[in-house]
Amino acid sequence: MESTRPTRLSDGHQLVDLPSGTRLECHVSLAPASAYTSDELDADADQGKLAVCLHPWAWLGGRMEDPVLQMLMSPLHAQGYDVLRYNSRGVGQSTGRSSWTGKSEAQDLQELIQWAVMSMSSVRSLVLVGYSYGSLIVSLHPILPDTEISHILLSYPLSPRHWLTAFHGRYYTNALNTLLSDPRAVVLVVYGDEDNFTSVEEYDLWADDLSRQADGRGKLEIVRIAEANHFWRGPDTTTRLVEAVEGWLS
Repeated sequence: MESTRPTRLSDGHQLVDLPSGTRLECHVSLAPASAYTSDELDADADQGKLAVCLHPWAWLGGRMEDPVLQMLMSPLHAQGYDVLRYNSRGVGQSTGRSSWTGKSEAQDLQELIQWAVMSMSSVRSLVLVGYSYGSLIVSLHPILPDTEISHILLSYPLSPRHWLTAFHGRYYTNALNTLLSDPRAVVLVVYGDEDNFTSVEEYDLWADDLSRQADGRGKLEIVRIAEANHFWRGPDTTTRLVEAVEGWLS
């Protein structure tokens, strides 16, 4: 009997029209066949694994080609995840205009995931990866009832959050607390102790607050990486970042 792989998204560049009328420019990179076990190759289409990656703030030049997101494709592929990156509204060929609060971007993310899930025969595991401003938007996405979903918050812009979101910081705090309070939540938080925008003292206090909020109900892992800044430049810091994500995914 010929082996089959799960029904997947089309590889490469594409434009996706959302129900809201926004068109998002996307790029899909499929995991190599070597990332699948023989059982997964022979299974019915119930092994779909998808990672959706969100870039930094569009107003400061964030886009899906961000090198940090590109770097994380390797550990995601190694665990069998197809990777979907996209330009948020107003970036590249994506239509619309970036909002100040992030609420429109959060709606776009939900509609894009609905499109992806409907385009695949099945999605067993979904990982949302948000870097910098992208982590704010990821934190707003709720748990899904029928799909295993995980959230990765990388370099969460804690200190500048108030002006990145037009002073809607409490809205984001409440959303993240709601996520962490859900026993189905699976969340990884990674930050560097030399972040350019948030002091390590502020990050550490925040991490303690997150742990108290989770209180063992879901799965929360917090990783502080020494000598790493907001942009993850340098061979040692990038290696440790990739190792943190690899270890968590496995």
